[in-house]
Amino acid sequence: MESTVEKEEIKRKPSWLRVKLPVGKEYKKVRSLVDDHKLHTICESGNCPNMGECWGAGTATFMILGNVCTRSCGFCNVATGVPEGVDAFEPLRVAKSVKLMKVKHCVITSVDRDDLKDGGSEIWAETVNTIRRLSPETTMETLIPDFRGVWDNLQRIIDVAPEIVSHNLETVRRLTKQVRIQARYDRSLEVLYRLGKAGMKSKSGIMLGLGETDEEVIETMDDLRSVGVQVITLGQYLQPTKKHLPVAEWIHPDIFARYKEIGLQKGFQYVESGPLVRSSYHAEKHI
Repeated sequence: MESTVEKEEIKRKPSWLRVKLPVGKEYKKVRSLVDDHKLHTICESGNCPNMGECWGAGTATFMILGNVCTRSCGFCNVATGVPEGVDAFEPLRVAKSVKLMKVKHCVITSVDRDDLKDGGSEIWAETVNTIRRLSPETTMETLIPDFRGVWDNLQRIIDVAPEIVSHNLETVRRLTKQVRIQARYDRSLEVLYRLGKAGMKSKSGIMLGLGETDEEVIETMDDLRSVGVQVITLGQYLQPTKKHLPVAEWIHPDIFARYKEIGLQKGFQYVESGPLVRSSYHAEKHI
């Protein structure tokens, strides 16, 4: 049983999680555009530690289909509840933001919309097509939900063929029910398998520090490679609020570096592995 002292040590963030303030000419230019035009990015609302670096590289992440999710994952700070209706003008607004910001590589993600028959896939497809129309030189990564395993909805993403399609496992098999309450580990693997089979470049990510073992992390890598995933991200889980799952362990940068070596040996084309790595970290390099 953990002592009070041990619990306090876990709460205290280690030095390697400190982030430098964003700087640089490109970052300042994007920052000004976002403020002047009241643009919305998940980079800001999620308070991402890599915002300065990504914006400086011409990459930004947008969240579509509202800001209320139909699922209640134990790690996520997005509000859970009954979402509002679909906004048919959202694809155009996102595409205009991408053009204004002169984004070179755009990452699109969304809340889960299990309340919709199409799972939000029609807005997904329209967003990709509208960005292509307004900013034809912008490349895209779509970080998609599992669409509850309704494969016709997944097919809409495949049909518009983003350069990369990402779906995160988030954690190891044993912890899935606790971390991703309404999700299924094998369903997520099938999403990734179907993407690869359709010729998509597929990507997935997991968080560490939730209580997983070394063997489980490596097993998860093997599972992802078995369904053809080419890019994997590994980062430290950070507890958003006291209501969310606690951090079980701070993973040392040396361990992240070892996982990167193991992942490359297993055949992943890219492995982004570090305490501050998030799903869209260095996304522009994964094409």
